[in-house]
Amino acid sequence: MSSANRKRNIQLNFRVSPQELEMIQRKMSQLGTKNREAYLRKMTLDGYVVKLELPELKELVSLMRYSSNNLNQLTKRAHETGRIYDADLEDIARRQDQLWEGVRNILTHLAKIS
Repeated sequence: MSSANRKRNIQLNFRVSPQELEMIQRKMSQLGTKNREAYLRKMTLDGYVVKLELPELKELVSLMRYSSNNLNQLTKRAHETGRIYDADLEDIARRQDQLWEGVRNILTHLAKIS
């Protein structure tokens, strides 16, 4: 059959290291396939790459930094004055709630990736 009559008439070439080839062969063996071309085509078309971009994670880190700074200031003030104010404790509790909500959002996103 000539290449003009082939269903797949575009050839792609790429190089791999010996270690990468070994990994490919191992994965093919695990699947029970010997046709490398079919395996590579299937992985290229149906495989997926996971790229995590979670703005919630950046927000969570920011909240943790802010909360940590507040806690340090509150501790310092408590040592200096011997007093802790209800408003400060309420602020910390509110920030803790926000942190846990951020963690729940991230875990929800991660649970959807499978």
